[in-house]
Amino acid sequence: MRKPLSRPILALTLMMPMAGCATLGLNGPNAASPATTAAPDAAAPVAAPIPKPSAKTADSLDTTTAEQRAEAAKKPVGGETKLGTTIASLGDPADPGFWVKTGLVKSETPGRIEDPKTGKSAKVTLIPSGKAAGSGSEVSLPALRLLEVPLTDLPELTVYKL
Repeated sequence: MRKPLSRPILALTLMMPMAGCATLGLNGPNAASPATTAAPDAAAPVAAPIPKPSAKTADSLDTTTAEQRAEAAKKPVGGETKLGTTIASLGDPADPGFWVKTGLVKSETPGRIEDPKTGKSAKVTLIPSGKAAGSGSEVSLPALRLLEVPLTDLPELTVYKL
């Protein structure tokens, strides 16, 4: 008597080697990879490494360097557009870098957030949240630390597009 799962398992086993063909370039040129690499955007913050799985404190979860924090703290000379204000909360602390997930943008773009109470600001990557513009925003741990707001607060921040 045959086992009912033997055929699907056999089919999957035979298809698995073919799954790697796309990454080996055996199907012709890969349309998803660009022919040339674009120069990095000077306004975009530099990516930080992913925290270690054992990280538990804000200091160990924030993997940005002093240089990255200094660059993110610089205010741009001009050419920015105020998008509005948002109530901010701490986003996923394990997601590295300076970013804000907000309904104020429809596509990923360089930006800046500012705490109007202190004037402190941080250059960030603005990431669309898919929510309405007035639904609040999630802010990365390094960005909130740069603004020096308590991580459990819900500060009102001004959001700018660079």
